[in-house]
Amino acid sequence: MSSADDRFPTDAAFRAAVDTALSALLEQIDVLDADIDAGLMPGNLNVVFEHDRSTFVLSQQTPTHELWLSANLRAWHFRRRGTAWTERDTGEDMLGLLSGLFAQKIGQPVRFVAP
Repeated sequence: MSSADDRFPTDAAFRAAVDTALSALLEQIDVLDADIDAGLMPGNLNVVFEHDRSTFVLSQQTPTHELWLSANLRAWHFRRRGTAWTERDTGEDMLGLLSGLFAQKIGQPVRFVAP
């Protein structure tokens, strides 16, 4: 459930917030000591884990003002609440979830932080 305060005033404001979030994630992924190929395209962050060729994709969904994550044959849908992106159904923090998923993939602790 979302309140009116959680909505972005415009699609442009949403896209700007997504760009900030994805760029910050890419910077943090790039410094991990792991065989990862990560790339940013407008509104999308694609991550390929070289050891098993699996892929994580975070993509903006402008009509719903959500970020969607596809990873490990699952999907999550994040909305911004306050300054954090949280899963719309469970309330789970996106950065915490991503930290756990990456840690499982690369076999070492990962802690992503907000920009």
